[in-house]
Amino acid sequence: MTERAPHPDPAACLTGHGRIAPRLRASWRRSERYGLTADEMRPAFTGAVDTDSLLYECGHEVLRGLQATLANEPVSMMVTDSDGLVLSRLCDDTAINRSLDRVHLAPGFYFGERNAGTNGLGLALADRAPSLVRADEHYCTSLQGYTCAAAPVLDPVNGGVAGSINLTTWSDSSSELLLALAQSAAGNTAALMLARSTGRKIRPMPRGAVFRVYADRLQRTGTTCTALSPAWTNAVAQARAAFQHGLGVAVVGEPGAGKTALAVLARRELRRERVLSVRPPAPEEVDSWMALWTPELGKDCTCIIVSAVEALPAWATTELARLLTAARRWSDGLAPFVITAETDSAIPEELRPLIDAVVEAPALRTRPDDVLPLAHHFARQDWRRDASFTPAAARALTAYDWPGNVRQLREAMRAAASGARTVDLHHLPAEVFTSPGRPLTRLQLVERDEIIRCLTEPGRTIAQAAVELGVGRATIYRKMAQYRIKIPEQGPNR
Repeated sequence: MTERAPHPDPAACLTGHGRIAPRLRASWRRSERYGLTADEMRPAFTGAVDTDSLLYECGHEVLRGLQATLANEPVSMMVTDSDGLVLSRLCDDTAINRSLDRVHLAPGFYFGERNAGTNGLGLALADRAPSLVRADEHYCTSLQGYTCAAAPVLDPVNGGVAGSINLTTWSDSSSELLLALAQSAAGNTAALMLARSTGRKIRPMPRGAVFRVYADRLQRTGTTCTALSPAWTNAVAQARAAFQHGLGVAVVGEPGAGKTALAVLARRELRRERVLSVRPPAPEEVDSWMALWTPELGKDCTCIIVSAVEALPAWATTELARLLTAARRWSDGLAPFVITAETDSAIPEELRPLIDAVVEAPALRTRPDDVLPLAHHFARQDWRRDASFTPAAARALTAYDWPGNVRQLREAMRAAASGARTVDLHHLPAEVFTSPGRPLTRLQLVERDEIIRCLTEPGRTIAQAAVELGVGRATIYRKMAQYRIKIPEQGPNR
């Protein structure tokens, strides 16, 4: 029986790679925490691989083109999903294919950090950044014969990590261009996904932000938390009680639901304090972003709201947990921080010990009674005066589902004609009159918006809209059904 060799110290193994050693050391520590050892991986197998996804379709197509240019090179090219599940593997080299099969780096196997320890694709997904892992930089010894370069593929619509492109070769092969190729393939995959996700709004890339929240401004215009629905006021009260007991609080909810506003209002009711809201930037800018606001953590009567913690690279989450732990030890009374995430399950494990209470910010579609008060509030904020809404406009606003929540409502109010004292149907964006359906092409969007423009003109009937558009009434009705258009009644004879 062979005695198991102890796992080497990460710091000792990673000398000579000072530029990326901190990320690798953090990955090795996570691998240890997941219960992996140097000679044991757990690459779980699933019997189903989604080959119908847009990621698979576009990634596989991009890699086939790359394979043609590397026909004689021992490089295995893979597409994985956001959990590290290998969806596709392309390689003409029989030797490396057989070798990768032995370590289960093959379609159908999960190969993230939890399953295989530190490796290229696992690190790229964890840190949301391009990663190169060479030879003995791998946590598990069975992978030390390879060099892996991987880059995350960012979903062009929601900005999240859709998956990764991973290129693997022998550890003694040249790896100088491997990472550049992986980044190029990941970028081309995202671009192809964008081209084929027709008619959908593209979410802008994270830019990072650090700004002060002035709680007084949330109440000056009269729309306070007490003026809104029980669903909202109950959530604020729940957060306020948690803060009052000195608990660490996480506010969760859909994008745009008002998580930061909820936390600010709840704390404002307890005491006046300086509130800083910080939103994560792109992964390569996290260092400078953290340096900008972390010195504020130690200041009296200052609360830091760290938004979208699930979007942070893994190494940054570890550092954030250390900083918040220290800040909480220094604090007296209220916890000096709040974190936000989309769901409870999305909160990173390193931050969970700091959270004693999770409060959900309710989606706007679950509280339609709040739509008009908020619309009035945003109109006063942007236009510096009161605005009124026609009955038809009010019905349109309250009937819409608001998938983008309060943030989308605010954008709709900004898009409305600011010169009008009374907001009518034709002042509202076209999206308010539609319900969710399949993505539309650009031409279809133009057609839909033109139909809505004609139908929402004051006093306009469907017959008059048909004349202006040069089509029959039957065509208008058919197009309204096709595009799921619903226009509130403005008067008789429509």
